[in-house]
Amino acid sequence: MASKKNLVSNESIKGFIFDIKRFAVHDGPGIRTTIFFKGCPLHCLWCHNPEGIDRRPELLLRSARCARCHACVKACPKNALSPGADGDPVTVDRSLCDRCGACVDACAYGALEIAGRQTTVADLVAEAERDRVFFESSGGGVTLSGGEPLAQPEFSLALLEALKVRGLAAALDTSGAVEGDILDRAADLADLILYDLKTMDEAVHRRFVKTGNARILENLRRLNRRGRAVRVRIPLAAGVNDGEENIDASIRFLKTLASVRRVDLLKYHRGGEEKYRNLGRAADFEIFEPPSDGRMEDIRRAFAEAGFNVSIGG
Repeated sequence: MASKKNLVSNESIKGFIFDIKRFAVHDGPGIRTTIFFKGCPLHCLWCHNPEGIDRRPELLLRSARCARCHACVKACPKNALSPGADGDPVTVDRSLCDRCGACVDACAYGALEIAGRQTTVADLVAEAERDRVFFESSGGGVTLSGGEPLAQPEFSLALLEALKVRGLAAALDTSGAVEGDILDRAADLADLILYDLKTMDEAVHRRFVKTGNARILENLRRLNRRGRAVRVRIPLAAGVNDGEENIDASIRFLKTLASVRRVDLLKYHRGGEEKYRNLGRAADFEIFEPPSDGRMEDIRRAFAEAGFNVSIGG
């Protein structure tokens, strides 16, 4: 356990987050405060939190809210915003935008927002303490999510340590695409690991996630060797990873890992589509179809028959 002096020092560590969700019920047991970290090594084509990929703050433009008042155009010191043609909403030249936020302050309609802000461990602990009574009554706690929390290792580890010192339960939601020694340190501080598993097939993983899965699979084995409690979450998209071959391979792999206590099957949704558009990256989002309810039930039954505690949803 950290000394009081070191703890105070660690709580001054700064990092970037893009959201805090209180009273969350899908990010671990009980009622939770989920903190969303900026930065992710993966680029899943179905990502529902694309504002978490880039570690830097980003400008979101919600064109539907634009009143065409052009106050933001006048406020921008870099001339990055321009009136839309023929009365259309304003446009952003993102090569000029330096994310200063002047346009956000000028907009009275909520059409512009900076996704991402710098904060300290101390501020996040204070935010979590507000909900201690709900954590204690429900068996909940704090979840570090993202993005990938361990893409900011010093920041996330300091937060996990501070929460542990205060007796606040913490879960880490990770892609597993991180350095093994960093994951080890985080696992020793977290009460629960929520671990994303997209597909067992390397080629499919590279096609839809833009990186290989060897490190992800090895890190899950690594957690098992350390005896850490792991809850595996599998996002499912029709025609991508819901086929019999991948489900069978996933079950065979997970059965070798005694630390996997539960499997959550997450049905694909298009929640990230509008966010990509607001970030000016609509071309990066690929539309898939969710598996049918019948197929989700078939997959749930396959995991259950293999001996897993399995649910549809987080």
